[in-house]
Amino acid sequence: MQNQPKPEVWLRGPLPEISDFLQPAAHALLQAQEEINAELSNFPVALLWERPADVASVGFHLQHLTGVLDRLFTYARAESLSENQLAYLKSEGQPLSSTSALNELLDAFNRQILIALTQLKHTDEETLTQIRYVGRAMLPSTHLGLLFHAAEHTQRHTGQLLVTSRMLKQSA
Repeated sequence: MQNQPKPEVWLRGPLPEISDFLQPAAHALLQAQEEINAELSNFPVALLWERPADVASVGFHLQHLTGVLDRLFTYARAESLSENQLAYLKSEGQPLSSTSALNELLDAFNRQILIALTQLKHTDEETLTQIRYVGRAMLPSTHLGLLFHAAEHTQRHTGQLLVTSRMLKQSA
């Protein structure tokens, strides 16, 4: 029985201190984190920037996931992006050359998930329908819309990362 896989995060019950309205977003982020860390536990670092069939690399997905979560949660707080965040955005897709690049990218992603979950814990339900603006164009969304999009975007790129990883490992 101890080798039984755990149920998906959303089937493990509510997460403490997170609003019922935000449980799906938190579950999606944690599910992505678990799947990515499991998939990449033995991933060959030499394949990190490979682009099979010209799709985005595993490295890009890790950079992008981290950056988008940071940016969307910043907008959710009704804040503008910092110069550091804009610089990170410009650097997404640029390969890191260090031999520990995979660990660095996973650590950054895992830290960003923790930051996002902490923000979800401190999100006041009363603000969820308030308007939030996105980007320099100040496109309107809502607080809840940004948090939901952060979760679904994370899930979308997680799926792409998992497929790319498996393709690369199978062809290696």
